[in-house]
Amino acid sequence: MIETVIDDSSPQLLAYVSDLLLTSGAWDVYRVAVQMKKGRTGVQVTVLCRPDLVPAMRDILFRETTTIGMRWRLESKASLAREFAKVETSWGAVCIKIARWPDGRVANAAPEFEDCRRIAIEHSVPLKQVMQEAMRGYAATSKEGL
Repeated sequence: MIETVIDDSSPQLLAYVSDLLLTSGAWDVYRVAVQMKKGRTGVQVTVLCRPDLVPAMRDILFRETTTIGMRWRLESKASLAREFAKVETSWGAVCIKIARWPDGRVANAAPEFEDCRRIAIEHSVPLKQVMQEAMRGYAATSKEGL
């Protein structure tokens, strides 16, 4: 985890840098508004990546932003096993991401946003309607339910 706070950059620049970090191998990049010293509002940029990518991510942050310092540390992570299933909707297939507890029970299931977004745009259908139908399709075909 790499963190830096910046109080003199535009949102457009930070969005660009976030995209650059992601395309360079970061697992995730997020930005949070923070209150800095002397009452200044700033942005904390957090980058999650493999340890071997820390030098490259630091180089990008130094080169592309106005930061003059950052902190990094190793973090632990716990996650549930994930799998994917396809369900058919009236407008086409949607991938459902399924998370499972260690004993195999379903912990969560959700339609992939980009599939639903694409269908909503292509068919001029409300996004929420596509998502709801995808979940109905999953519930109808799943032996485990939700």
